[in-house]
Amino acid sequence: MLSRKQKHYLKKVFSLFSVVRGYNILVVIIAQYLASVYIFAHDKPVRSVVFDVNLLMLVLASSATIAGGYIINNFYDSEKDLINRPNKTMLDRLVSQNTKLSFYFILNFLAVIFASYVSFRAVMFFALYIFSIWFYSHRLKKMPMTGNLVSAVLTVTPFFAVFIYYRNFETVIFIHALFLFLLVSMRELTKDLENIKGDLALNYRTVPVVYGEKISKYVLTIVALVTIVTAFLLIFYFEIGRMYYFFYSSVMLLILFLLILWNSKRKMHYLILHNILKVIIVVGVFSITLIDINLVLNQI
Repeated sequence: MLSRKQKHYLKKVFSLFSVVRGYNILVVIIAQYLASVYIFAHDKPVRSVVFDVNLLMLVLASSATIAGGYIINNFYDSEKDLINRPNKTMLDRLVSQNTKLSFYFILNFLAVIFASYVSFRAVMFFALYIFSIWFYSHRLKKMPMTGNLVSAVLTVTPFFAVFIYYRNFETVIFIHALFLFLLVSMRELTKDLENIKGDLALNYRTVPVVYGEKISKYVLTIVALVTIVTAFLLIFYFEIGRMYYFFYSSVMLLILFLLILWNSKRKMHYLILHNILKVIIVVGVFSITLIDINLVLNQI
């Protein structure tokens, strides 16, 4: 049996894990490695990519920066989250704000240390990334459209770190990046619809608050249609192996998304829409292996 002190310690560990959203970071790590093996460095032996120490350092720097970003975002949004996500916020508050800020600075310091192993340019890249996340959380998040676009850019930035490292400038990579960017942009706007109550209470100038739910739905519809077109571009104009299964499934889910969107009125409806987009993104990560299902077997 665990003592009361041990239980309290475990609760704090879970609280910190909740704040940094460890499950999201794990997905990003897997995505960076799969993208490196199957997309960025597909012409290199799998073993050389997986055991590349520079890649490991870039992934660690990305993970530390993202975790720090979640902490500073949690710090600035604590009041809003208490309205929108009371249960999660009570768990997050088991760790004090001072402790969170201490971890924030430690994680950012570690990110710079990891990046320094690769190159000075990597250090500058992550220093700018860290500053951008802070500036977004401090200022840009409350600005309609700008906040959504910047958030989407910051979400895909870790992949650009790996992309720049391998210097692979094939067109298909940019189309994949555009597809992910559009999905993340949709997710951010859907989150704004989901959290409109807290945003209104604390004067966050999000798209739904400033322009209303109907305009937000029109914007989401346009972005969803562009995302569907991007999926068809990848299916019909590029060699993506069996990953076309994923893109066809994504198109069907996006059509379902639009049908639910125009019948959504409550927070629960927007939560369902948010989860549909999360499913597409997470499944998309593991579907990268479908680009060439035999690659690993042939090269390990």
